Amino acid sequence: MKIAYISTYPPRECGIATFNNNLLKAIGHHTEAVSKDSFVVAMTDTEDLTTYEYPPEVQFIIRQENQKDYTRAADYINTSLTDVCILEHEFGIYGGDNGVYILPLIARLQKPLITILHTILKDPSYMQLTIIREIAKYSSKIVVMSNRAVHFLTSIYGIAEDKIKLIEHGVPDLEPKISNEIKNSPAFKNKKVLFTFGLISRNKGLETVIEALPKIAAQNPDVLYAILGTTHPGVIRNSGEEYRDSLKRLAKKLNVENHLIFINKFVSEDELYDYLTAADMYITPYLNEAQITSGTLSYAVGAGAAVISTPYWHAQELLADNRGKLFDFKDSDALAEIVNNLFANQQQLKELKENAYNYGLHLRWPSTGNVFIETLNEAILNANQAKEEIKPIIDPDMMPAFSMAHIKLLTDDTGIVQHAKYGIPNLKEGYCLDDNARALIMVILAWQQNKSKTALELLPVYLSYIQYMQCDDGNFRNFLSFKREYLDEVGSEDSFGRTIWALGYLINNAPNNSYREFATELFIKSIPHFGKLKHLRGLANTMIGLSSFLKAHPYDEHIKNELNKLAVPLKASYQAHRADQWNWFEEKMTYDNAILPLALLCHYETTHDQDSLAIGLESMEFLTSKTLDKGYLNPVGNDGWLFKETKEMAQYDQQAIETMAIVLLYFKAYEITHDLKYIRQMYLSYQWFLGENSLRLPLYDYETKGCGDGLQNYGVNRNQGAESTLAYWISHLVILKSLEFEYEYSVKPDAVPAKEEVL
Repeated sequence: MKIAYISTYPPRECGIATFNNNLLKAIGHHTEAVSKDSFVVAMTDTEDLTTYEYPPEVQFIIRQENQKDYTRAADYINTSLTDVCILEHEFGIYGGDNGVYILPLIARLQKPLITILHTILKDPSYMQLTIIREIAKYSSKIVVMSNRAVHFLTSIYGIAEDKIKLIEHGVPDLEPKISNEIKNSPAFKNKKVLFTFGLISRNKGLETVIEALPKIAAQNPDVLYAILGTTHPGVIRNSGEEYRDSLKRLAKKLNVENHLIFINKFVSEDELYDYLTAADMYITPYLNEAQITSGTLSYAVGAGAAVISTPYWHAQELLADNRGKLFDFKDSDALAEIVNNLFANQQQLKELKENAYNYGLHLRWPSTGNVFIETLNEAILNANQAKEEIKPIIDPDMMPAFSMAHIKLLTDDTGIVQHAKYGIPNLKEGYCLDDNARALIMVILAWQQNKSKTALELLPVYLSYIQYMQCDDGNFRNFLSFKREYLDEVGSEDSFGRTIWALGYLINNAPNNSYREFATELFIKSIPHFGKLKHLRGLANTMIGLSSFLKAHPYDEHIKNELNKLAVPLKASYQAHRADQWNWFEEKMTYDNAILPLALLCHYETTHDQDSLAIGLESMEFLTSKTLDKGYLNPVGNDGWLFKETKEMAQYDQQAIETMAIVLLYFKAYEITHDLKYIRQMYLSYQWFLGENSLRLPLYDYETKGCGDGLQNYGVNRNQGAESTLAYWISHLVILKSLEFEYEYSVKPDAVPAKEEVL
């Protein structure tokens, strides 16, 4: 059989990478059963594909935060001669919210899949629970490494027990050397050695051992605590060696610095085995129980080490039957007592080592590899060979690469400039609140989707502009000259509403508490003006912002009441104007039309108001009948609009913000109803930007990364201002966000009703 492994992989320093490399070797050792052409799809944590010098078996690389790479990887595997796939799963090694980007990949796979779960949480979030359930749905077998993991999957995640396979963590197939160079090295010679290894980070609890050293050294003055391993790469990027340095300071404070040694390197398995067999005791002092699998613990047991550990889940199971000793979390006194007792009772220490060694014999990789081969053969045998190709609704390869180049060009230290002449900022026109509010929404989406550093750098610029434009009474001005002079006393209700939308969205999705608290102050100050709104689009934009705020503060009855009040005139206007063949809120369709039903769907999502749901869906279908009836999006043109009496719709001066609102509307409709047609309609509407329109001309400019200001009867308005460019990128990011849910709506072509093919 030919196997495709999806995982991190050496030389990337990662426990799962090492595990997958060992598994590949253990399975590949059986040359009569496994093809030498098996390969690895490697997960990398950088955008640079050359960061790691991967060995030849790595034939495809996925950049963690690049969504397109996941779908391309699925296509690569599907078009290869692969018989079966093995997926190593850990939430943190895949991109998106809790690693959700892996779901579109496995949903597209046309090969049997075995998934190995390295983390199973006792109290998962909704997204974590959903991801594990979806992985189980697409997997022939779920492999776990402990009995507790089986219990969690069945009782918490609702996964059938017959789909779960228990295969304990493999360990190296090595024997202690007669002459151990590590044991005889100057650092270890004539020392009683306590040992810990692995990537260093705060959750490892190493300070507990250091705090125990004074009592241990008092009875065993020749004791040495050796910590082997480099600091976790993620910790290095964010905090440098702050944790390691703090451990050194702690040891100095306790006068045990001479009993502590750091061996700051990533070692081979052979060398690690020498360290384990050279040590007198191995310690894992993790800080909480939520560790379902520990590779370091398994290795220590496999090497026949005397293990002392805190009682995290895997330790409780693996160290049962006198294979090790347990002490409570952060209890340095209990740890010191156990260590001193074992040093005083060498027979007991010897028994622990023998028990661990004997148990570790059946964990060795050759035995583990045999079990995996049986599981893979079973998956292939049971696979549906007639599985039909799944045609994706959304093809990310047809979308431009995300770029903030034009947004950066339009932005200075004041905010984003309103207009551009072609792709050049038109500074004479100054700034407006509308665009800075949209820009704030866009950078939040960009940070969520791509972890864009540029977006995070620009976020405070747009937020600061909003603060600068807020009046003493909580209302907002709109226009500011390039000289930073106010050009109006009070802005429009539209700009007010869009600002509340942006603030509400930031409050619910802020990348840090500072931004959230800042936005909350501006939001709270503006509340007295909610009740003064009269215009429907001002009401609608404000309602969307309040709905976002309530996601962060679901029990805020005051804001909920304000939201309900705003919904009343919007629903009343619909009832007043609704007539035969006219299901709309006004006597005419003008601009930003989709915002009106979108606001009511947001109101329903927050309050479960059935009238808002009914009106929102009915008015959305009416809008659809007017704008998607030609098989592509043909939004209401600003050059004449659409009046109830004439029913003649203006074709041109089609605006980007109209398309953006429609994309947002269909995505919200899908979130609420899970009706597949809304994903199709959303993606078709988005393609208006890329040329699926009445003139078959793209408004998106692949050269500048901006968007034309409108579709005219003569062609595209080549000016690329903030409004249109932000409308494009918000739509683009919402499409990418919808890909996180592709596992829900991937279907076979014949499962979609024929009437939906047009849309």
